[in-house]
Amino acid sequence: PMAPPMTHEPMLLLAVTEFVANSAAFTYFTAGALHRTISSDMLPRRFPLQLRTKSMEVFSPQLQERYPDQPMELHLWARQQPLLSCHPDALHGTLFSSAEAFVVLPNATRVPAFLLNIDANVTGKPTITRNRLGGTVRLTGLVPDPELPQGLPVLQVKRLETVLKFGLWLFGIPQANSKCCPSPVP
Repeated sequence: PMAPPMTHEPMLLLAVTEFVANSAAFTYFTAGALHRTISSDMLPRRFPLQLRTKSMEVFSPQLQERYPDQPMELHLWARQQPLLSCHPDALHGTLFSSAEAFVVLPNATRVPAFLLNIDANVTGKPTITRNRLGGTVRLTGLVPDPELPQGLPVLQVKRLETVLKFGLWLFGIPQANSKCCPSPVP
């Protein structure tokens, strides 16, 4: 517990408690709002890993052999409620997510390729610049744990982890930060 500062000057005091943050996380999780489907046409062209079996050849050569240059789809969801903790300098969070990859066949059938449980630690820091309130997000840890359907070979997890970290660093975190961009304080 912290006592609010005593001052006689005009000021804006913003306080977020763990209860408020975790209640919001619980609400989003329970409502099913933490689900996303990503197809190859949704990724930026410069993204280092496109959603095609040919791109996945580095991680699983047999996937490309079995389904030559087929498009893929990625289903992302939170498998547990995110856990958030408030500290004087930042809001820390642990995200428990899963990513399931599917090969999309020409007849639109989806064949499961792999399931990757990804636990990520993030830190969000609020910022005030002039009269604008904003924030930044930083990835502090990422732990992938693959599960494969029967008959598919083991993924090269270390390589996939490196690409995931690079992709999050290059695209995910900047996108989160762009949403946290400073906006005018009323």
